[in-house]
Amino acid sequence: MGIKRAVVVVGAVAALVAGPAPGVQASPGSPVRDALEQVVAAGVPGSYAAVVDGGATWRGSAGVGDLRTGRAPDPRGRVRVASVTKTFVAVVVLQLVGEGRLGLDDPIADHLPGLLPYAEPITVRQLLGHTSGVPRDIAHWQTLEEVDTKRWEGFEPAELVRRATDGVPLLFPPGTGFSYSNTGYTVLGLLVERVTGRSLAGELERRVFRPLHLRDTSFPSHQPFLPRPAARGYERLYGEQAPLTDVTTYVWSRLWASGNVISSPDDLNRFFRALLGGRLLPAEQLARMKEFREGALGPIGYGLGLMHLPSPCGGPDLWGHGGDLPGYNTWSLHTTDLSGQVSAGMNQDITAPVAAHQHVLLTVVPAALCGEAPAAVASTGTEIPYLGPTLP
Repeated sequence: MGIKRAVVVVGAVAALVAGPAPGVQASPGSPVRDALEQVVAAGVPGSYAAVVDGGATWRGSAGVGDLRTGRAPDPRGRVRVASVTKTFVAVVVLQLVGEGRLGLDDPIADHLPGLLPYAEPITVRQLLGHTSGVPRDIAHWQTLEEVDTKRWEGFEPAELVRRATDGVPLLFPPGTGFSYSNTGYTVLGLLVERVTGRSLAGELERRVFRPLHLRDTSFPSHQPFLPRPAARGYERLYGEQAPLTDVTTYVWSRLWASGNVISSPDDLNRFFRALLGGRLLPAEQLARMKEFREGALGPIGYGLGLMHLPSPCGGPDLWGHGGDLPGYNTWSLHTTDLSGQVSAGMNQDITAPVAAHQHVLLTVVPAALCGEAPAAVASTGTEIPYLGPTLP
């Protein structure tokens, strides 16, 4: 199996599956439980979800969360949420904008002179919305095996930016296109540190994690452990016939501000409820965050660190973010009116079958939010991008 997975091909519209009964535990008859089973049946060890429906929370899982013990995934446990980190970082940047310490249209060179080797002015807004033209990432691995053997490799943020941009031209003139950039969010993390004089981890803790009582949420950098995991993360790195490799314990400093947050499905739901409910940002900054570029990522619109999707069943639009990294795939999506929320994932990602990725987004999410009986799946040929670290 090759490592390259530039996109997850989504050749279907979500089947509209009935939502869960409020407040009950997972059971064989639960529609979300059934949807999670479809993820596992597609070829991954386990899947899990936490759903908020009218104020009541349902949690469930399917498959295996630990291949050594055979235990089921624990939907109350922690996962690596990968690019969902970008929404957390965007909130801190926009708080600084609301405090008058930054301007959305400030050139980044005004705050971090010499960091980016480009003559063209690149603004804070462009970095937040992936319209800067800054290259995506460094080349992290050349083979599947290196996903395993390079797990202890450490990076500093400025080194990531330098290696991604030195001698590499902009993808397009700033503001004229869209290209998802993990490097751009690394720059934004450095911007937070320059403006505040404190670490990004400290600012996330002070401004977001602690005020919202997100006890399962943290921002490690060189610390490799995942405390109390919802499930251990796995990838098939040594050939189709080889056992899955456990990639739970990993130094993820290569992601930093683009994808380093650890959280839980419950904490993600709590975070997005606070954000979309106006608790984290002034109204003006929240409005700017929700000004999205239509079709930026296939069917997904992109604002400033926030994804937009139309409802799969004609209800309120969805806001949130997805994330990919070895061992963990995450989607956290929430209706505009916050009447429904779902944070779900699976414990295999870059080598997971396409069908498993389809079911997380196209079966579990509608099962949680739509409250309708299953419908036929129709092919659309749409593509949903892979959001994780650069693959060769």
